[in-house]
Amino acid sequence: MNAQYLSKVTMFALLAAASLFSIPLANAQTGAPVKAGNIVLVHGAWADGSSWAEVIPRLQAAGLKVTAVQNPLSSLEDSVAQTRRALALQDGPTVLVAHSWGGTVISEVGDDPKVSALVYVAARAPDADEDFVALSATFPTGAVRAGIRTDDGYTRLSEDAFLEYFANGVDAKQAKILYAVQGPTAASLFAGRTTTAAWRHKPSFYAVSKLDQTINPDLQRFLAKRMNATAIELDAGHLSLVSHPRQVTDLILRAAGLAE
Repeated sequence: MNAQYLSKVTMFALLAAASLFSIPLANAQTGAPVKAGNIVLVHGAWADGSSWAEVIPRLQAAGLKVTAVQNPLSSLEDSVAQTRRALALQDGPTVLVAHSWGGTVISEVGDDPKVSALVYVAARAPDADEDFVALSATFPTGAVRAGIRTDDGYTRLSEDAFLEYFANGVDAKQAKILYAVQGPTAASLFAGRTTTAAWRHKPSFYAVSKLDQTINPDLQRFLAKRMNATAIELDAGHLSLVSHPRQVTDLILRAAGLAE
């Protein structure tokens, strides 16, 4: 072999080695989760903290300290700051749990040393600086999208879209209450990008909603697989935390090291 050929071979070998080190590795689920005494719950778009009302008493009955963040939904920065304030009040290992858009928040905040595990419930799970809107567009659009109404920079869901698509599978009376308390959500919120992806470093769990018409179930499966999450699938619409609180609670207890 001539020197020029050897030089090219060496160059390609070095490039190949560099590419291996540049591939970000998803978190590995190793061993039993750290036992946590605290749970912080982060709601998603078009909702408020009351969306966790069916899960909270179950967690409390297991002896856990539970805090439901009142997510302002005005910007990613505001929502992250609110969740960090809630984390600062915790006295030890804490499981961060998110529904829907709230997954963006815990992907950013989950790097806090107090956070022992992350739980995503039919939730976004963006990578660092990822265009999640573009990623979502590679999957079929949920029917709820047609019901988004925008006024003065904030969005709400129409009553028909909320009841039929967002809260499908939820008792009709309960769904109407949730519609009444839905949080106005900044139209710019969904394009916000995280600076980190905590799920790459923290044990992660995912509850896929098989009947979801807001976040495509196949997108949820993709996210769960990408983060190497401990995953379950529920015969539920987007609000599985309301329609299937026992299963969602059981997953959180697993993340807290209190169940298998």
